[in-house]
Amino acid sequence: MKEFLEQINEYYPLSDKTVAALMDICSIERYDKNTLLLESGAMARSYYFIKSGLVGYYTTDEQGNTIYKIFFEENSFVASTSAIIKAEPSDFNIVALEDCTVIQYPAKAYRDLLHQYHDLALFHMYYLEKNWVVKKEPLEISLKYETAKQRYLLLLENTSLYNRLKQHHIASYLGITPTQLSRIKKEI
Repeated sequence: MKEFLEQINEYYPLSDKTVAALMDICSIERYDKNTLLLESGAMARSYYFIKSGLVGYYTTDEQGNTIYKIFFEENSFVASTSAIIKAEPSDFNIVALEDCTVIQYPAKAYRDLLHQYHDLALFHMYYLEKNWVVKKEPLEISLKYETAKQRYLLLLENTSLYNRLKQHHIASYLGITPTQLSRIKKEI
């Protein structure tokens, strides 16, 4: 739980009382590679913190193609946040791309804690601001204005993530075919 609390405290420090309440709703779970943590169309009932492993967040288009939106490595918080907020089924799948160990906590119990503990609510607010506003905006601009080659070069900069992904994951994330990805790699 050390890494989990360290990540939280990077956004806002929690009191011992808040930490104890949060720990009461957390469990450590293992997911084997290719196991869904959340299936599209299901209600999102949990938040996750990745202790080890790699997780992908994807949807499937009308032709049955997998389209990856984002990948999460260790020390990342993962959830179908908009589905939780709207209390609607998720539009996305969350899948273990490697064997994973996660800290899992129920969305309802966590949201109840947000009402009880001001410091936890501040952590949550600062986390959402940084990750759903500040980080997300450049990604949206990148998808709209940058070529697949430019996005590929940006992904290459994150070598720890890049080296863990299969080529079909990268192509899907870039919105291109594996053949197009091979051409880009040859150009570089």
